[in-house]
Amino acid sequence: MTYLDHFKLSEPPFRLTPDPDFIYMSDQHAQAKSYMDSTIWFDDGFVVITGEVGSGKTTILQSFIGDLSQETTCAVISQTQLNATEFLQATLHEFGFQPFDKSKVELLAMLNAFLIEQYADGKKVVLIIDEAQNLDWKVLEEIRLLSGVESHKEKVLRIILVGQPELKQTIESPQLRQLMQRVRCRFHLDPLQEHETKDYVLHRLAVAGNENEELISHEAYSEIYRFSNGVPRMINTLTDTAFLCAFAEDKRKVGRTDVMAAIDELGWQEQRPQEPERAPYIARLASTPLQADSVMRIDVREGGRVITEHFFASGRVIVGRMAQADICIASKFVSRQHAEIVCSGDECLIRDLGSTNGLFVRGDRVSDYKLKDRDVVSLGKFDIVYTKLNATDSNAWGGDNEDEDEDSAVHQSLA
Repeated sequence: MTYLDHFKLSEPPFRLTPDPDFIYMSDQHAQAKSYMDSTIWFDDGFVVITGEVGSGKTTILQSFIGDLSQETTCAVISQTQLNATEFLQATLHEFGFQPFDKSKVELLAMLNAFLIEQYADGKKVVLIIDEAQNLDWKVLEEIRLLSGVESHKEKVLRIILVGQPELKQTIESPQLRQLMQRVRCRFHLDPLQEHETKDYVLHRLAVAGNENEELISHEAYSEIYRFSNGVPRMINTLTDTAFLCAFAEDKRKVGRTDVMAAIDELGWQEQRPQEPERAPYIARLASTPLQADSVMRIDVREGGRVITEHFFASGRVIVGRMAQADICIASKFVSRQHAEIVCSGDECLIRDLGSTNGLFVRGDRVSDYKLKDRDVVSLGKFDIVYTKLNATDSNAWGGDNEDEDEDSAVHQSLA
């Protein structure tokens, strides 16, 4: 009898290879994927997703790729220890070219011609770069220039950077400040919390064919979380080993002793819980001053009193109770993901995300509403006030008008 037969499973539930069929969408994983999806919605989509090793970045990426329509052309770069010319060669190779005997200028011309062709055919082009923390800053600058390639009306290349926390530090460096101005959405994946760890394990077992929720004891879940710190890859390794230990003892249920035996076998030490990366960022949002690229101000009011102020560039803003929301309102009257504000060009929309208490404008419930300057939208006992920022507001801060490098003319030649 095998491990799978013993526990009545149809396939291994805790393989380490990313498998979209097993993806567990926690609130933060769902938000990270929605940010990836936004690259398709917006003409100038540029998204950065970071997270620790084993946090589920690649699995989300594969799920995103699997959902792409035939109208989208996608290239994925995973080998990132490249110089600028090698990066362009790798990108063109992923798009089906054999560009390895070309100069840099020829490579840029080939890429521009390809993007023109795709745009003319009505296709959207997405460039995904995994393990982006390994990119040299000169390659990141090349990516910034590619993100500016445009037709007469819109950008033609969507970009997603996925990497470990070092990527976040790199793109925030002063020499890459122009790249940061191009980024529409950023998100950091934290480890799962304890209750999410249990849900994650149960989800994978269910996908693998388990119909018995009592395969693992409550005490075992506590130890799995304590020693994995909620990192999905570590959860997989530890839980799989614990099942093998229980199987060796001919047990039908994994208990605490089996998890501890697995920990001894793996030689692991207890993991110290990490501070969430997003918490400081969310705190900064409440006090972020007006920036050069800010296009809207959102005030959150309670009883007519402003309790938080937020400034945002174009993009997608989530309003809700969950800690990962861009505008977090910790109230039972607000759903975890209550609404989204989508701002592109001169147009901003607010959309209900299936909330319990809904959105109201001047007493009327709305599901999808085009915002006008000074509009007040009510959710629960709170009001959010939208203010459109004009050019004077932004220009007062002084834009960054530094000259592009000598390649920029080639990069921008699609018009």
